[in-house]
Amino acid sequence: MYAVIETGGKQYRVAPGDVIHVESLPGDAGATVEFDRVLALSNDQHQFMTGQQAAAARVKGTIQSQTRGEKIIVFKFKRKKQYKRTIGHRQNRTAVAISEIVL
Repeated sequence: MYAVIETGGKQYRVAPGDVIHVESLPGDAGATVEFDRVLALSNDQHQFMTGQQAAAARVKGTIQSQTRGEKIIVFKFKRKKQYKRTIGHRQNRTAVAISEIVL
């Protein structure tokens, strides 16, 4: 059984036991989180559900850690003007362990 959920403007294919890294969610390690935006769902009999059938489902998980992603280097440059700027950025991430999919 797996589900396709949306969180943080991105879509993830999840199954019970998976660990996903999503955009920052409020809460500390050990807190439970519930994803109510389920876009698609597939059960054990390989039946695929979308729309209203999938919207009624919920995906529950547990926050494992609050981390930060890889550093991204932003380099700004204008030719012939001696303008150069280097900026680094690290996005906040949350590791979530998926525990169950509730229909």
